[in-house]
Amino acid sequence: MTTTLYHFWRSSASQRVRWALAHKGIAYQSVVVDLHAGEQHSADHRARNPMGHVPALDIDGHLLAESVAILEYLEETRPTPPLYPATPLARARVRQVVELIASGVQPLQNLAVLAKVSSDPAAQRAWGVYFNERALKACEALLLQIDAELGAGRFAVGDVLSAADLYLVPQLGAARRFGMDLAGYPRLLAAEAAALATPHAAGATPEAHQPSAAR
Repeated sequence: MTTTLYHFWRSSASQRVRWALAHKGIAYQSVVVDLHAGEQHSADHRARNPMGHVPALDIDGHLLAESVAILEYLEETRPTPPLYPATPLARARVRQVVELIASGVQPLQNLAVLAKVSSDPAAQRAWGVYFNERALKACEALLLQIDAELGAGRFAVGDVLSAADLYLVPQLGAARRFGMDLAGYPRLLAAEAAALATPHAAGATPEAHQPSAAR
């Protein structure tokens, strides 16, 4: 049964799922949903996800949408290699990082939100910077708290790549696109560097999935 990923190259949520699929060794067929062309509003894509978001994943005969749900399904059906730690507390901390990003900042910078805020690119950038700064300051503090609680590690939570890293790295990329200086977030940058050094990170990046490089 073919697994198909409906995604867009620059979507943070799409990058998370591409990375998770690669990490778990799940081959998939790639179908681009061009957000700039409005393809997310088509009837076909609304059938995959009524909100019109990307990504959507056709796997095991099911159409799944929203990256949090997709990653948890992958973890429950294909637990090796894991993306969530073994202990309840560490799993909770990974989910806390995931929710901070998935709920606390990423939706506020979506194209539909930016268009509603203003048609002025400068105003859109200011909006994006404000909410990224707010979330990343909280995330920097959170990772330091996790280090004190669970022991300092190379990644966002501990010494093993987790779902927390798959959310953190794309968000830092988005913050850079808004022009943010990230020098004030050393713990986040250290986790990012460790995560980007893992085997499947480069293949999931937006740059690897631009239209000219679409697979």
